[in-house]
Amino acid sequence: MPKTPSPCIDVCKFKREGHCIGCSMTKAQKSIFKKLKKDSQREGFVTMLMAQQEVMGKYAGWRIAYAKKCKKKGAEAPFELVN
Repeated sequence: MPKTPSPCIDVCKFKREGHCIGCSMTKAQKSIFKKLKKDSQREGFVTMLMAQQEVMGKYAGWRIAYAKKCKKKGAEAPFELVN
């Protein structure tokens, strides 16, 4: 089974109080994710990030972009897309 891909969707503009406008991660969070080796830790990080996005708002496009990234890498997205 493929590893959970990084939540980064290659926007990388840190304009929202230090959070990326694409994925909502801070630079420190991006660094932490890169160091996670176990897939369960990577999945947990993505779950935490989705909760962070719900609180912060304005990251609606991330789910679609991340689902495409997961599909491309052969991994399952940790959520269902609702059209």
